[in-house]
Amino acid sequence: MKNVSYTQTSLRINRRNPNHHLWLNNGTWFLHYATHTGFQKGRVRTSLGTKCLAIARERRDAALAHLRHQACLGLPASLAGFFTERRAA
Repeated sequence: MKNVSYTQTSLRINRRNPNHHLWLNNGTWFLHYATHTGFQKGRVRTSLGTKCLAIARERRDAALAHLRHQACLGLPASLAGFFTERRAA
C-alpha cells in the first residue's frame, strides 16, 4: 500500500482585516497562506498580478474559494494553473 500525503491549507479568515492573506511587494499584491503536510508547515506566496487592492481582494477571495472547494472534494490544496486559466477566460 502506497503512503500518500496530502497537503492541507490553513484558511483562517480574519473578518476585521479585509486584507488578510494579502501581501504587498514592490507595488504588486500577492496571496499569502500556509500549508500543512503532516508535521511540516509551508508558506505559499503567489502573485495576484495586480497593483489594485480591490482587484487583489477579488482574486484572493476566488483563490480561497477554489482551495476550499478542493478540500471539500478531498483533493490536495493547489492553485497550480488557477490564475492563468482565469485570465485566459
